[in-house]
Amino acid sequence: MSNSWEQDLAGTTTSSSNRIGIGWLIGAAIATIILWRIPFGGYLLYPFSILATWFHEMGHGLTAMFLGGNFRQLLLFPNGSGVAVHSGDLFLGSIGRALVAAGGPLGAPIAGALFILASRRRNIAQFALYFLAGALFLSALFWVRSLFGLIAVPLLGLAVLGIATAASRWMQIFAIQFLGVQACISSFHQLDYLFTRQAIIGGQAMLSDSGRIAEVLFLPYWFWGGLIAIAACVLLYQSLRLAYSE
Repeated sequence: MSNSWEQDLAGTTTSSSNRIGIGWLIGAAIATIILWRIPFGGYLLYPFSILATWFHEMGHGLTAMFLGGNFRQLLLFPNGSGVAVHSGDLFLGSIGRALVAAGGPLGAPIAGALFILASRRRNIAQFALYFLAGALFLSALFWVRSLFGLIAVPLLGLAVLGIATAASRWMQIFAIQFLGVQACISSFHQLDYLFTRQAIIGGQAMLSDSGRIAEVLFLPYWFWGGLIAIAACVLLYQSLRLAYSE
């Protein structure tokens, strides 16, 4: 292992190691997109799909809390779908309800961008892994109420905790970057959901997030779905650009 790589792990990344690291990330992102499109590829990506749904539903619930509502429960289902149940009046009225709806599909890309930025320094990357593991455990304690979720979420927390405590420095940095990229591109796995007015979730027909935004504001649901997809692209690009800048 070279001295330049040791310096990279102690502080920000160097130019040569950046090119190697970002090549791995781009390759992983391309492989993920391909696996989504082939039979049985979804089984290999299943843990990441469940994690992306967790980010999504936590985005709804935490946005509702921030706007004065109550985050009641989070339900995760084996098919990868989920529901965040909240109640109470929200600040900003219709705009607040639209923000809660947008907080779901934007939750994963925002979290992913923050994870990518955290990879600039090894100690921050490790802290981000500990933070993610803790958030998974706490959510299972306070909000997750489906049987599947009560099994899957702590297991994901244990996996992340294992990387944070036992993995090498390089693996910790790559892991938080990889999770960040997976979170960002998860929005494109749900493009059909973003551009659909209604969806079947937990066996019930419900408005999609973009459909709910259109219902409380203006303009059609496909406009809001496209805006969210563009925002996810910008978050991924800008976070990678900043993480790999000199």
